Amino acid sequence: MRGFRPGLVPTLVVAVLVPLMVCLGFWQLSRGEYKRVLMQQYAERRVAPPMDSTELAQTTDPAFRVVELQGHFDVEHSILLDNRQHDGQVGVELLQPFLDRATGAWLLVNRGWLPWPDRRTPPVFSTPEQPVSVQAWVYVAPGATFQLHADPVAAPWPRLVTAIEPDKLWAELGRSGFSYELRQQGGPGAYRTDWPVVSMGPEKHLGYAVQWFAMAAALFGLFLYLGWHNAGRPHGKHHESNQHV
Repeated sequence: MRGFRPGLVPTLVVAVLVPLMVCLGFWQLSRGEYKRVLMQQYAERRVAPPMDSTELAQTTDPAFRVVELQGHFDVEHSILLDNRQHDGQVGVELLQPFLDRATGAWLLVNRGWLPWPDRRTPPVFSTPEQPVSVQAWVYVAPGATFQLHADPVAAPWPRLVTAIEPDKLWAELGRSGFSYELRQQGGPGAYRTDWPVVSMGPEKHLGYAVQWFAMAAALFGLFLYLGWHNAGRPHGKHHESNQHV
């Protein structure tokens, strides 16, 4: 096309970056829709009547369902989930195995967040010694937890970790247990339990999608301008020959 000369390098850059930016924009839209459905499901199931623990094993889709539990906590195998923040304070979440009396199954119950301002001393927590009745909801993570490095195997208890993997815990302890974390809803032994459902809401994904689409449009617009601008400039040799006529 004689009236459009953007140059080889700009053409290659645009050919690579514009499709990539558009794909990232649509990916953000899909993630936002997924989070929207997830939050809607969470809201619906949190207001539903609690289910009995005997029904939990037969449930094909347990995410966010509230369960009634009766039993006791295992204080000897406490887990501290590191790098948790609330209101600008650093802390941990306390998780403990819970033996359900009705089913005889083990469940990993998150008792909530507690502050840990001084890492030179271990976090202080207490555990009910008597059997308790608690309500908890099933937490199914929207994706795998990012870790810079894997948690050490066979670390001492209470164990400080950066990711929760119930199946690995049950295998280590030689127990039969539920595959997902349950988050306690207040009640006996609960700490701070106001977790967000997702770390990034649908509106943020929409905002990122708009940014990717805007950058793609701006880059393509700059490419068009460069092509037309270069086409309007005379070639060097032709320009010199005109000056000598």
